[in-house]
Amino acid sequence: HGRVERDAELDWVAAGFGSAKGKVRIQNDLAGPGATSRVTGAYFADGTQHLDYDTFQEHMAPSTTSDFAFKGALRDNARTVWRGMIRVEEGAQKTNAYQENRNLLLSKTAHADSIPGLEILANDVRCTHGATLGQVDRELLFYLMTRGLSRADAERVIVRGFFQDVLDRVELEPVREALAAALEARIPQG
Repeated sequence: HGRVERDAELDWVAAGFGSAKGKVRIQNDLAGPGATSRVTGAYFADGTQHLDYDTFQEHMAPSTTSDFAFKGALRDNARTVWRGMIRVEEGAQKTNAYQENRNLLLSKTAHADSIPGLEILANDVRCTHGATLGQVDRELLFYLMTRGLSRADAERVIVRGFFQDVLDRVELEPVREALAAALEARIPQG
């Protein structure tokens, strides 16, 4: 739980990889004018893992900004649930809030639920959300294979590319490198 006061910034990175069952709640209260919050999340679930994320962006003051972006890949019988809520209080005019959850399903038995939500009590705001889930693009896979990559290598390239924009959001190099290494360790190696 983070509380961001006047003109302060909070930048978090959340990652989920290893637990059989995991539940994470991330709440950021933007309590002062000019407060900014950014959360970048990545997860990779396999086997029978079940990961559950709840994110809450509470805009309590005017001219606040929040940006939550989560991406996940799932394979085998893994399950994920992501619930995101942006709440804008009545006095929080000029709020700019964004949330997204994107999932890449690497098997037919993996399952992801994305439930974005907005609760807006102010009338001068910009709030958007997005959620997607899908499998590896067959045309892209075919294209990479026509360039000499095996199916497994082509899928690895696609998964790496899927996570690249999440990695690009992480400004601290040691954190970005640790996250990239954790993701790389989860990508099937053949």
